[in-house]
Amino acid sequence: MTSSRAVPNLAFRRLRGQRSPGEFAAAVRRAAREIGEHVACDARYIGRVEAGEIRCPNYAYERVFLHMFPGLTLRDLGFSAREDVRGRAARVTAQRRPAAVPSPAPAPAPARRPVPAWTPVSTAPTNHPSDTSEESDVLRRAFMTTGPATVMAASLGLGGTAVASVPSPRRVGEAEVHVVEEAVRRIRLLDDRHGADGLYRSAAQPLRAAYTLLDAGTTTRRATADRLYSGAGELSISVGWLAHDSGRFDEARSHYAEALATARIAGDHGLEAHAFCNTSFLARDAGRYREAVRAAQAGRRAAARLSSQRLLSLLALREAGGRAWLGDRTGCAQALSQAHGYFERGPSDSDPEWMSFFGEPELEAQEALCHAALGDWARAARHAYRATVLQQPHFARNLALYRAELATDLARAGAPDEAAAAGHQVLDLLDDVQSSRILTKLAATARVLLPHRRLPEVGAFLERHATLDARP
Repeated sequence: MTSSRAVPNLAFRRLRGQRSPGEFAAAVRRAAREIGEHVACDARYIGRVEAGEIRCPNYAYERVFLHMFPGLTLRDLGFSAREDVRGRAARVTAQRRPAAVPSPAPAPAPARRPVPAWTPVSTAPTNHPSDTSEESDVLRRAFMTTGPATVMAASLGLGGTAVASVPSPRRVGEAEVHVVEEAVRRIRLLDDRHGADGLYRSAAQPLRAAYTLLDAGTTTRRATADRLYSGAGELSISVGWLAHDSGRFDEARSHYAEALATARIAGDHGLEAHAFCNTSFLARDAGRYREAVRAAQAGRRAAARLSSQRLLSLLALREAGGRAWLGDRTGCAQALSQAHGYFERGPSDSDPEWMSFFGEPELEAQEALCHAALGDWARAARHAYRATVLQQPHFARNLALYRAELATDLARAGAPDEAAAAGHQVLDLLDDVQSSRILTKLAATARVLLPHRRLPEVGAFLERHATLDARP
């Protein structure tokens, strides 16, 4: 149980040395980029760590800190063990593994290089069994259990309490806005690890509570109000993505539209670009390809006011995808070229926090989707394979998605054995990842492979895939 009084983290303060909190935060962001992570670290976050408000960092920050201070453990850095913070489920897990051994920092993603068109990737497990049990209570026990944020945490569904049973606070301050922002980060982390299907309904409750706060208009400062609008809009996009990835397209469209309206009201160009980016992706998946192109172009106009080349790259990829499905090879090629040009300018401190997933693996995966839409299956398979090789294993959901895309592309490119091998690797991840998008892709692969069922590898995959329908 969390203590009612935060204990200052003196060990972490000593590690900062003579650097200011802002300078140290910049060093944290640089270290994150070195290992392919993206954290929105600022002086305020460093202050909260040193004040003891953050007893254990999330997984992204953990990897960054251990990379910055090799040889030290979380306890050496002044943090509590994760099992002490996360509750009983984590304590049970801790009994099955050494408590003092931190997860190793992942190696930086390798530089772009030629990769064979298709080579079966490693079948070694990529998820720790403990991850699922640690995160099993999706949005409960998530952030705060004491202090002025308790009421807001409960109203956000983070303490297992229904929204209607807890009155909104009369004044919205830093603590309440922080809970909204942490809800966004928590949802993204869980989606990266486990996919959307098991999260959507749980995540809708904090979204309603966040917009109730906006409607109450009880913020005391303009800066706080701006953060609340941005946080609520990002939360709406996160919940919309969970709906999108689990096949609830109409609900996703509504959430994205709500986020766009919030962005327009607040004059938040970053939120507006994000909403258009996701709207474009949804329109493509829903078969509205011209809308996908227009939404991506609108997102690029909003993003032009910012300084993030990576955001412009992703929006160019969204446009390329829409043009590919329209059969516009020239327009698709131009948009892909622009996407690569923006991407090669590198990351920056201006990149939005939500873009932590966007690195070279996602660039390759989105290009694979474009070539698949144009019917260039062998070329699509090459890019999908690169995505699987380059992806960091802690993005379990994306790794499963990339392998599912690879399986489909290989099947349609006339490589049934290799497609089945990739399909097996997706099935290996489905105990921890729940995503209707992935299941849909896998079903498409199975249909294409059905004429090849006499091949031993294909037959084994089809038999195993058929058992999915029998799972509870």
